[in-house]
Amino acid sequence: MKNKKMISLGLAAAMVFSLAACGEKDQKTGGTANTEVPTIDQIKLGEDYKDLKADIKILTNRTDIVDSVYKGYAEEFMKMYPNIKVTYDAVTDYEESLTLRLTSGDWGDICFIPSTADKGELGNYFTPLGDYETLNGIYNFVTEKTYDDTVYGIPNGGTAGGVAYNKKVWADAGITELPKTPDEFLADLKLIQEKTDAIPLYTNFSAGWTMGAWNDYVGIASNGDPDYKNNKLLHAKDPFTKNEENSGPYAVYYTLYEAVKEKLVEEDPASSDWESSKAMINNGEIGSMVLGSWCVQQFKDIDPANADNIGYMPFPITVNGKQSAASGGNYAYAINKSAATDNQIAAMLYVKWLLEESPIFDDEGSIPALKGEELPDSLAEFDGVELLSDNAPQKGEESLYDDIRNSAEVLSGDYPVGEVLEAALYGNKSLDDLMNEWNAKWTSAQESFGVEITE
Repeated sequence: MKNKKMISLGLAAAMVFSLAACGEKDQKTGGTANTEVPTIDQIKLGEDYKDLKADIKILTNRTDIVDSVYKGYAEEFMKMYPNIKVTYDAVTDYEESLTLRLTSGDWGDICFIPSTADKGELGNYFTPLGDYETLNGIYNFVTEKTYDDTVYGIPNGGTAGGVAYNKKVWADAGITELPKTPDEFLADLKLIQEKTDAIPLYTNFSAGWTMGAWNDYVGIASNGDPDYKNNKLLHAKDPFTKNEENSGPYAVYYTLYEAVKEKLVEEDPASSDWESSKAMINNGEIGSMVLGSWCVQQFKDIDPANADNIGYMPFPITVNGKQSAASGGNYAYAINKSAATDNQIAAMLYVKWLLEESPIFDDEGSIPALKGEELPDSLAEFDGVELLSDNAPQKGEESLYDDIRNSAEVLSGDYPVGEVLEAALYGNKSLDDLMNEWNAKWTSAQESFGVEITE
């Protein structure tokens, strides 16, 4: 039975913003605001700019559907705006490639903001989409790509943090209730190993970016506090230390460490393969994968005959008797501030169409960008789980999370998580030893930025 819930996401309080005058340098970013380009909320689709002529290019990481689904979106939009030609360019090594290409300014008109772009740098590369107060009332997840009260990117829908799993595999292992703690989850993985031929937990270590997904559970999923990631964590003393409840950041990496140590993962993580893993979980060769809910529709689409076997459970951590899940944005659309003015306007039209009128959220099973829309069916098993979004950082600390994690080289992409896997795989370091190292790095980074320890 479908479990539909209206979105009520705990986003931060609104702030006041005024656009810089055309050509006036932004004191925070060094960027400039082109006042000839309307903000996204000022546009009326199908009415404004009907005579505008432009050719725009969109960069995407979705090499699998760029010539089919995304091409169809472009064609549908061009029925409304026949003078605007929309083309997609799929990039294989998206994060690495975009990180290099952004600085040139000559990369196209629309992209997904790479995770390597710090908030304080957004104004150097991207066109302001509007002020935070206005857009936060219209779209979900705009906090994530906001700096100095200016929104530079709006996510392509959103996901909830949890675990994708094959329902048939778990049922064949005799599991009748979903796990709510790391130890319950590990016990279930052992049952899958004993009673089925499936790989209990597939890490996708070789892909790299898939390992970075574990970092997403350090916030709300591990402690139920929407203020933790962007505020409390930054001022916390030794945040990776184990606690009695087996919650918090330590519990997240404990789950991975123990699964690898107990050989409940693929035999050779270094030879894992992302594309083939989608078919493997679809057909029952894999029991579970830790990824955002965006993956569910991709796993289903591999073979619709097995689609009903793909489920999505909350991440197995319970705090004070309750499970929570973080809802956050996917990759965020952004517009190239170095593009010609007409191209920026055309890009703004297309981004607005994608966010408000395209079928992309149904197609991908993601949380819609517009507030007030219903949650996707993929989150049916989150009944009773509190779905929250991270609160915004306090004023003056908008980029502090990025600053500290990048300086500490912790929570910054896939490599730190890879350390956990390798330590467990080779048995050369205990999790406690590794977490103590992370605490030391975190403390050093806090000191370098003059952060007061309050937690």
